[in-house]
Amino acid sequence: MSYGLNDIIKKILPKRLFYRSLIIVATPIILLQLIITIVFFDSLWIKANKGMTRSLVAEVQTMFDVYKEGNKDNQKMILDLYNKNFDLVVTYKKDEFLPERKKERWFSPIDRSLRRELKSAFGASYWFDTISYKELVELKLKYKDGILQVFFPKYKIAPSAARIFALWITLPGVFLILIAIIFLKNQTRPIVNLAKAAERFGKGEYVKEFRPSGAQEIRRAAYEFDRMRKRITVHLNQRSEMLSGISHDLRTPLTRLKLQLAFLKQQDLAKKMSDDIEEMERMLNEYLEFARHQKSEETELINLNHIIKDITKKYETQQIKLFLEESSKINIRPNSIKRCLGNLIDNALAYGKKAEIFTKNTMNNIIILIDDDGPGIPENEYQNVLKPFYRIDKSRGQNKSGVGLGLSIANDIIRSHGGNISLEKSPLSGLRVKVSLPY
Repeated sequence: MSYGLNDIIKKILPKRLFYRSLIIVATPIILLQLIITIVFFDSLWIKANKGMTRSLVAEVQTMFDVYKEGNKDNQKMILDLYNKNFDLVVTYKKDEFLPERKKERWFSPIDRSLRRELKSAFGASYWFDTISYKELVELKLKYKDGILQVFFPKYKIAPSAARIFALWITLPGVFLILIAIIFLKNQTRPIVNLAKAAERFGKGEYVKEFRPSGAQEIRRAAYEFDRMRKRITVHLNQRSEMLSGISHDLRTPLTRLKLQLAFLKQQDLAKKMSDDIEEMERMLNEYLEFARHQKSEETELINLNHIIKDITKKYETQQIKLFLEESSKINIRPNSIKRCLGNLIDNALAYGKKAEIFTKNTMNNIIILIDDDGPGIPENEYQNVLKPFYRIDKSRGQNKSGVGLGLSIANDIIRSHGGNISLEKSPLSGLRVKVSLPY
């Protein structure tokens, strides 16, 4: 039972720190106001209302009794005296009846007090209306073959202090909550900024100079994050520089080997060695691409369909068919995504004769589907082929050059954007690569 209640509370409570903090601050203020209001209405307002209503009804009852005992001449004089000297407007209306009691508010303390006192004084021979007039109350009393109509000011039964109290109890509470919102916004903003910076850095985006702010504990966490970010950035830059040096050093002897092969008289041997050198260069390029694809690059708001159309221009139109839904713009690193989609399309056309590319929009993601009509991949190898340097010896991997980095690079790029890649059986009987990128 306790476990179920905890689950319900967790579902009801907001997830964000700002709103949870606001509830912690605002709840005591609201509870205090409710308690004060209940105490005020119970001990002051209701008691004052009862006393004022009792006094008014006694005044009306006295007028009614005097009017009932007098003759016609005296009755007119009594009404004139009451109208002149009291805050009452009394009129006798002959041949009229009491209306149905439709305008009594059963939830109103004013109506309840007035109804109780009138019932004890006049039984069921009365009717009143506290709604139709803003400042007046209308009262009708049954008398012989007509009614006595009485108008009196509403302040005679409703203490005016209630409005002033409601104003003073509400305004300070609202003012305190507004101050709490301003302070909480300032306190939670540094946490939100830190979370956004960590999310961007985790996706491989370039984060500019990050300035710690907020409370001491938040500043410390932000400062440590910034130090970690700088250390990782330095490490990545050093790796890129080292690989650039390796690339230069290795390509120089390979170029010399090519020149020397050109002078060989044994052309068959020269051709085989030249093919080996070209494969070594291709492998070297793939290694470098795999290691460098996380190079710092600014994100841009770009329509993904434009990038796909751009990439497919270099292929023959009969090889690739596009089925692109109208897409909204998305924050991505364009060069990385071009490299990723280029790898996937190259892979599809390397193993098949044609490819089809689809885009679909969901509430939170853009889905890209790349289908080919190649031999496909066994289902038990779907996860393995996304690993670096993994190659299958059968099916798709047979007699194909490469070092097994195409899908791995694509997977790494998509994951760094917060998305994911999955492999499925294609409707073209080959492989389907499903790419999901969040907005």
